[in-house]
Amino acid sequence: MPDISTHPCFNKDARHKFARVHLPVAMTCNIKCNYCNRKYDCVNESRPGVTSNILTPDQSVFYLTELKKKLPNLSVVGIAGPGDPFAQPEATMETLRKVRENFPEMLLCVSSNGLNIAPFVDELKELNVSHVTITVNGVDPDVTKDIYGWVRFKKRGYFGRDAAELLLSQQKKAIKSLVEAGITTKVNSVVVPGINHHHIKEVAKWASAQGVEVMNPIPMYPVEGTEFENIPEPQPALIKELRNTVNDHLPVMTHCARCRADAAGLLGKDSTEASRLLSDATKFTLTDTNERPFVAVASNEGILVNQHLGEADRLFIFRETPNGYKLVNQRSTPETGKGLDRWRELSKMLSDCRALLAGGIGPKPSEVLSHSGIQIVEMSGLIDQGLDAVYKGKELRTISKAEAFKCGSGCSGNAMGCG
Repeated sequence: MPDISTHPCFNKDARHKFARVHLPVAMTCNIKCNYCNRKYDCVNESRPGVTSNILTPDQSVFYLTELKKKLPNLSVVGIAGPGDPFAQPEATMETLRKVRENFPEMLLCVSSNGLNIAPFVDELKELNVSHVTITVNGVDPDVTKDIYGWVRFKKRGYFGRDAAELLLSQQKKAIKSLVEAGITTKVNSVVVPGINHHHIKEVAKWASAQGVEVMNPIPMYPVEGTEFENIPEPQPALIKELRNTVNDHLPVMTHCARCRADAAGLLGKDSTEASRLLSDATKFTLTDTNERPFVAVASNEGILVNQHLGEADRLFIFRETPNGYKLVNQRSTPETGKGLDRWRELSKMLSDCRALLAGGIGPKPSEVLSHSGIQIVEMSGLIDQGLDAVYKGKELRTISKAEAFKCGSGCSGNAMGCG
């Protein structure tokens, strides 16, 4: 077993001495859990799936470099979301490679649902990723079919019991590969009263038989907007009872803080400096050999162009690759109330972007951005169709500027338009 003396998550005694950081590079997810609602920029909500920003691999290295100056006791770098690290494995693996190269002393760990991690276990071992957590909420598809809304695997969607069976099969393969690779493997189980609380003992027995070394029964946190929002959080007495039950089969993690995907600092006591450094890191860019390879998009969710530029507090950044369009990262827009200075700052931030797709834009920001060489495309609809227009010169036949986004010359600074 790897040395855990400086790992605050796997060693309870280390949590008051050593810090950890989660790098939020995994934006997308390949399953829909009925207790999960992934949000961004929610600094007062502490739970998995929440982050203030998304980083690229290069931004992650920049962030770590600055964070290490503030947290000299930083010993662990993990990737735990806000989606699943292996729903978009390229970003995860590149980040791990860059972190290992630049911070060879760091412990590396990853947390996943296990659906698509198996193909990457050999490389995880090569990178000396020492700890991996797989979330297994049940080992009976008749139980877990009520926990997952859908599972997407190899470009195909699965629902109900089929989804539950597929996920369990992939989790079993993943854990087998991880154990054989000598990677310390932990199982998390989200305890949902009335759904799987009676089943945790079976998960513990199964996990022990697979060679798992630690288990963590996590009380579900009811989240507004999810299928399980009206299910109450399990009582402490139930969690204590389940931990005792699990302990008959496996060592139990009892100090879980249900960390955010961008958590940084001591366990349960995150650094106040980290959020500022994280925001600064999103503005960091490296010169690309292909001049202006990116396109910025004003979008609520990263699928549709459906936001006015003045209302966008962040922009989705895409680029064209041989395998299609890829989301690179998100960049926070400058604060409102600065007049033209806001758009001058934005033009510098987007100096590596050839175009901007937005549902609407005022004349002043349009003039500033266009003057800096950024093509402005006002439209509403699928992002891919807008990207086709920019990269391939295709005509936007059925997509046009949404009437709701129109603004006039008086639009100037109240965040209701182009502030």
